[in-house]
Amino acid sequence: MIWKDVPGVLNADPRVFENPQLLHQISYEEAIELAFYGASVIHPKTLQPLQRKEIPLFVKSFIDPSGNGTAVSKGQALIPAIPCFIVKKEQVLISLSSLDFSFMVEENISEIFKLFHLYQIKVDLIQNSAISFAVCVDNKFNTLEKLIQHLKARYKVSFTTGVSLYTIRHFDDGAIKSLEKDKKVLLKQVMQNTVQIVTEA
Repeated sequence: MIWKDVPGVLNADPRVFENPQLLHQISYEEAIELAFYGASVIHPKTLQPLQRKEIPLFVKSFIDPSGNGTAVSKGQALIPAIPCFIVKKEQVLISLSSLDFSFMVEENISEIFKLFHLYQIKVDLIQNSAISFAVCVDNKFNTLEKLIQHLKARYKVSFTTGVSLYTIRHFDDGAIKSLEKDKKVLLKQVMQNTVQIVTEA
């Protein structure tokens, strides 16, 4: 049992999104996915030992202990089946391209990630094409300026600070439209169950 100041696991952070809804039931896998993208209710390290032994976890509110809360267990469907919204603010969008318009191949990308590791830059989104490579990163340790100077020795670099990275799990068209409304979209990546959108703050 985990006690929180919210009714359980919500489909959105109530400090950012209006009218978040309680998720009555989710799987371990879904909880870990939500945590990976930035949801803060349950830490993956809490879930992993429970998942290995298939022990259910209940997330409830200490403000209203009689509430149903959220049940987290193996292979459970998301109930209700609604989009889940996560946001990371104060991110940095970095775009790189080769100086001679050559392809961005594995060797280049490996070198770039070594620099991210060196400067303790956490990468939250990746998008690449033949000659360009874009990432949305967290500058938690304030090493961005050093990283940019290092990258400029080998690549054409542009970057935008203060952007927001939105992730929608189990998205639909309505969820995307509501999120993009009145925002300038800088980058968008759509996967099977997840869409990530980078916007100006």
